[in-house]
Amino acid sequence: MLRGRGILAAVAIAVVGVMISAPLGGASSKMQKQPFGKTSDGQEVDLYTLSNAHGMQVAISNYGGEIVSLKVPDRGGKIDDVVFGYDDLAGYEVNKAYFGATIGRYGNRIAKGKFTLDGHQYQLPLNDGPNTLHGGIAGFNKRVFTAKEVPSKAGQALELDYLSKDGEEGFPGNLSVKVIFTLLAASNELKIEYSATTDKDTVLNLTNHSYFALAGEGNDGMLDEELTLNAKQFTPVDATLIPTGELHNVSGTPFDFTQPTVIGKRIDQAGDEQLKFGKGYDHNWVLEGGVKSSPALAARVYDPKSGRVLEILTTEPGVQFYTGNFLDGTVKGKGGKLYAHRSALALETQHYPDSPNQPKFPSTELKPGHTLHSTSVYRFSTK
Repeated sequence: MLRGRGILAAVAIAVVGVMISAPLGGASSKMQKQPFGKTSDGQEVDLYTLSNAHGMQVAISNYGGEIVSLKVPDRGGKIDDVVFGYDDLAGYEVNKAYFGATIGRYGNRIAKGKFTLDGHQYQLPLNDGPNTLHGGIAGFNKRVFTAKEVPSKAGQALELDYLSKDGEEGFPGNLSVKVIFTLLAASNELKIEYSATTDKDTVLNLTNHSYFALAGEGNDGMLDEELTLNAKQFTPVDATLIPTGELHNVSGTPFDFTQPTVIGKRIDQAGDEQLKFGKGYDHNWVLEGGVKSSPALAARVYDPKSGRVLEILTTEPGVQFYTGNFLDGTVKGKGGKLYAHRSALALETQHYPDSPNQPKFPSTELKPGHTLHSTSVYRFSTK
């Protein structure tokens, strides 16, 4: 975890599981590997499918660490894919919406693409108006990771490794990143563990950017789902979605999800400046307990149509809740489906946006000799 400047950091994320093709350390199912195509510059890319005995299956590409599909049963046992994405690698090479991507070096926004570290100002490429978003023009979502199956008694596990070289997208330090996806054999949970080391002081904020549609990928109904967030505060933003540095209480505002609330109930509430800036919800919530040593419940989503429930646990201090406000019905996803405005949601476990420029926020600095770890869990059930 990230406790302050120069302090040992850890990033591990737990996410729901899927069946796999070769026995992995005590797991009875096997992980499957198949070609997923070649990148435009000729790199071979594969797709790894993890499964468990409870009807859950997750497909992950080593291009961008993308969760390509995530299939879970509804209350009647019908299995659907519940994440947005594309049918082929070509879609992910474009993927301006970051469907399913492993995000790095820095998830969310950095104001004007600038930060100062050890007295040196770094300039990153601008790819979101005046700001840098999700690591820049060619973040981790555009990189090919080295992939391997790893033994795990908990279930099938896939390890992705990547060396982000000093200066990549403007960030300092050679950063060695490891992401382990574990689909639990005992329950429908996917665990993603992130760890990273550096040879120079740097900043980072790792997360996953899956878009969830619990009624089934390509189906409407996200606005009818109920959301609970374990957060009494959020970080308000300016017109370019950069945090002001303040923490605002959610009580009495459209941002209060401390009790189960229908997502669409207040999303267009007139007169709320923050909703206007985000074109809906596109904000960071301050999770109770801050940075934690083990994953704690951050969010719960319930879809009344399918009965599916998604619970997200994390060691991170924040979660970005995004309601697909920039989807406009022109993005062609799986099976040629057009993804409509506000048809899926993202809940990105993270440190706060623009933390390198906000000294009062939990630090995102990592120093040589230390390891960053963080864990988030995506747990599926029905009711």
